[in-house]
Amino acid sequence: MASLCSRALRQSYSLVASSALKRTSSRLLCTATQQKNGPRSEEEVEKPEQSAAEKGLIEEKTQLEEQLKDMTDKYKRALADTENLRTRSQKMIEDAKLYGIQGFCKDLLEVADILEKATESVPKEEVTTQNPHLKNLYDGLVMTEVQIQKVFIKHGLVKLNPDGQKFDPYEHEALFHAPVEGKEPGTVAVVTKVGYKLHGRTLRPALVGVAKAP
Repeated sequence: MASLCSRALRQSYSLVASSALKRTSSRLLCTATQQKNGPRSEEEVEKPEQSAAEKGLIEEKTQLEEQLKDMTDKYKRALADTENLRTRSQKMIEDAKLYGIQGFCKDLLEVADILEKATESVPKEEVTTQNPHLKNLYDGLVMTEVQIQKVFIKHGLVKLNPDGQKFDPYEHEALFHAPVEGKEPGTVAVVTKVGYKLHGRTLRPALVGVAKAP
């Protein structure tokens, strides 16, 4: 009887040990599999959500960079436009200072022309001490003409008398073309009315006759 109980006890122990061994082997197998594949932590579970958030931030960053680039380009263009406007305004102011008197100068040119014609019309042989009244009048006209030319030069107004010079359509106005002995073709042969330039700009072209080949 004791022998039978002892055998039964050993069989029960063997079954329990075998079951425990199986459970232990199963746990060890699971542990090895986890070690091989790596543990799935909470961070890995949340990783898809973090990737989506990072993707959104990257897209937002890209949009902001594009907006910044666009605003920078607009700012640079605005600066360039402002500088161009300032330059044009400054040029207009300078031109107004230089050429603002051109209307007044044109009116004075008529006075200068009359003085020139008046002095040219006086016979030089009559201008003597024996004719003091004419001499004084002539001297006064000459002095006035000289003085007005000084005033013209002071304000940048220069006379153009292109006799013998090459014809320039920007400074001269040709009234006729004719063969003139001793004059090279294309040069000014006759000046019927002098011209004027104001600070390098032709205010009134000289009226001329141009020599041409016979």
